[in-house]
Amino acid sequence: MAVESRFVVIRHGVEAKTFMDKKSADEYDKMLDMADNLADVFAQSPIDLSDSASEELSIYLAQHRDDVLVALLAKKPSNKAPIKKAAKTAKKNAEAAEKAVDDKNAAKEQAPKSPKLSKAS
Repeated sequence: MAVESRFVVIRHGVEAKTFMDKKSADEYDKMLDMADNLADVFAQSPIDLSDSASEELSIYLAQHRDDVLVALLAKKPSNKAPIKKAAKTAKKNAEAAEKAVDDKNAAKEQAPKSPKLSKAS
């Protein structure tokens, strides 16, 4: 006979989800607490959201809390963001270099050409 430990998250008297480890259950419960708090904020806002839209939005924001904190400038971006920023910077630098070459070529074309001396003179 096998013995299994399970951790059940219960919200408002209803079983929300079952986990095999306490850490995952605690994280999920914390996420649901954040979603409840966000739903309260949405209820106080002047924007009229349906209950289902408010619930979905609050759960989405709670699940993506790191991205929300970065957007609110409450947290520094993770290592992923500098890579994107470096790619954008590299693209801008490449465009600037290409423009500089185009400008240089345009300047050469517009420069007055020196007259060539013929061999007869």
